[in-house]
Amino acid sequence: MRAVVQRVSEASVTIDGQRYAGIGRGLVALVGVTHDDDLAKSTTLARRLHELRLFDDGRSSIADLDLEILVVSQFTLYGDISKGRRPSWLAAAPGSVAEPLVEAAVAALRERGARVQTGRFGADMAVALVNDGPVTLVLEF
Repeated sequence: MRAVVQRVSEASVTIDGQRYAGIGRGLVALVGVTHDDDLAKSTTLARRLHELRLFDDGRSSIADLDLEILVVSQFTLYGDISKGRRPSWLAAAPGSVAEPLVEAAVAALRERGARVQTGRFGADMAVALVNDGPVTLVLEF
């Protein structure tokens, strides 16, 4: 699994011109799934996102501060452009594999007490965010 994580002051997802989800201060996690990912990686991702100390000069996490997290599935994180100008998506897991693993990560976050909003799997989404810092990290398991 791969996640691009951004600390934000606010973020939202719009689908078909309608606001679908939104958060205030917290994290946005764009999550990609590859073929060998499994439930254990989803659980690890959830734990790491919940406990990342990205607030208050690295002393606090969303768990500590009861902040929000917006999780958006993004297969393009496994795009490969090493052989030209057109991306290959071969490393991205198909939706039938990826969707349950992203949902498992969201469920694990909620079980930990996180306040989670999500995009809609497979939808054409407009993701808007105000990166706070800016702080952007890549997590990979």
